[in-house]
Amino acid sequence: MDTAPLGTAYRTLLDAAATVAAAGGPGPVPPPGEWDAGHVLAHVSVLTSTTLVTVSTVASGAGATYDNRSALDEWNLDRTIARAGGGEGLPERIRRQAEALCAAGAALSEPELDTPVPTLLLSHGALVLDRPMPLRDLLTGLTEAELPGHTAQLLALLAQEAQAGTGA
Repeated sequence: MDTAPLGTAYRTLLDAAATVAAAGGPGPVPPPGEWDAGHVLAHVSVLTSTTLVTVSTVASGAGATYDNRSALDEWNLDRTIARAGGGEGLPERIRRQAEALCAAGAALSEPELDTPVPTLLLSHGALVLDRPMPLRDLLTGLTEAELPGHTAQLLALLAQEAQAGTGA
């Protein structure tokens, strides 16, 4: 599998995180019900770890599953932030995880990429998907939807801060 687009999606997300961090101060305040930059990055870190486990499990020949609930749990996200050394440590953690995931994904064979993985995806407390899907589709979804969505979420924090600063 060509994981170059996945690597690009991670770099774009990390560039957005750096832009938000460079804004200074305590960080942009998210709209009600949304995450701040640290929680968005913790979510991406946990999702990346979950994906790495799934890819490694398929490559080992064992039965894999994919469940994103741990990446939505506020307690776990706070724990992830603390264990990464705060918001400053998360980008480096994600960068290294992304390298590992891109390397692992590139090493998969076509049959491994086609392996159906029982998948449970939730978003904002609602069920998004509960069915097996090919491992390839999990990686493609991360590349084309999940990471770009969180990149936009990070950049929206800057727009929110700009609006607050102008009184708009």
